[in-house]
Amino acid sequence: MQISLSPEIEALIERQLSSGKYKTAIEVLLAGMHLLDEQETLYQGRLAELQNAAKIGWQASQRGEVVDGSIAMNQILTDLRSRYPIDHLLLACHQLALQNQPSDEAEVQPIKT
Repeated sequence: MQISLSPEIEALIERQLSSGKYKTAIEVLLAGMHLLDEQETLYQGRLAELQNAAKIGWQASQRGEVVDGSIAMNQILTDLRSRYPIDHLLLACHQLALQNQPSDEAEVQPIKT
């Protein structure tokens, strides 16, 4: 198989070779292919998880097991706060959601920091 590489890819390979981590361009390309394969495997696994979660959610909604959007958002935010320290980005997103909330929906509780 003959492969033509762009100057950018050739420069990337050269940088990897210069680092001393790899001895040949083939080793660099093989490492890249292994990473690509690993990434694809992880992607497919995560996609399957998300599809399963969506299916479970859809089935629950068909049984009438649904939660109001504002309640669900508060549950998600509570879960996130328990997992991760609250940061400015999360706070900003929540405040933006409050600003864009239609007036006929139940009010979302502000985050207490």
